[in-house]
Amino acid sequence: MTRKGSTSVIILSALILISLSLAGTGFYFFKKEHAKNIELGEKLEELNSKQRITETKLKESERLVADMQLKLEEAKSQIDALTTDLQAEKTAKQEALVNVEKLKADLEEQKGLRSDLEKKVGQAQDEARKAQTQLKELQEQKTALESQKATLESKVKDLEAKSGVELGKIVVNPETTAVQPQLKKKEKITPSAAQEGKVVVVNKDYNFVVVNLGVKDGIDTGQVFSVYHNNKYLGDVKVEKVHDSMSAAGFVSSDIKDRVSEGDKVVQKVK
Repeated sequence: MTRKGSTSVIILSALILISLSLAGTGFYFFKKEHAKNIELGEKLEELNSKQRITETKLKESERLVADMQLKLEEAKSQIDALTTDLQAEKTAKQEALVNVEKLKADLEEQKGLRSDLEKKVGQAQDEARKAQTQLKELQEQKTALESQKATLESKVKDLEAKSGVELGKIVVNPETTAVQPQLKKKEKITPSAAQEGKVVVVNKDYNFVVVNLGVKDGIDTGQVFSVYHNNKYLGDVKVEKVHDSMSAAGFVSSDIKDRVSEGDKVVQKVK
């Protein structure tokens, strides 16, 4: 029994040693696995954290992409608007260039018209100076004739008083510087021959001339005069308005006004 007991104890001891050895080994592996689990848990947590950061960055990226798309659409809209404005500006520029060319043409035309007007103004001023000179001369003649008229009327009154005959009012003829008694009855004088006179004024703007023949010479409206320059026939003028010693006559044909001048002779046409 002692031998069997010893064997049992040995076996039991061996089993205990084996159990202890297995338990130690198991505990070692457990500790190792636990450490691995802890390490894996930490890595998992780290991965989860990285995943959350990545998801956050992804969402931020998606938001940025959306913002970029919105900005891109706005940029496209602005580009379209700028393109439209540019096209409108090009059209406006072309229209402005056309208007500028038109204005240049109008300016050239205005310059031409201004030059013509300046020439006409110069001619008008020259004619006005001539007319003023003629008016001054006529006024001087009128003053002299009125003085003669007063003297002659005084003499006529003396003759009337002496003879008892009324001679009538004295009329001064400024063209011939003669003094004639006016008839009591204003009878229209009918000339027996064609009247001759001269052109004293030429007005080409209004197409008429003034001749030194009037009512006292038996001139009436509608009468026609032939105009001569150095005995060369120029054309005809027709009386339109008659005064005492002058008449206004219009050009019968338009080409005569460029040839007639002051001092030309006029001869009445007799039917």
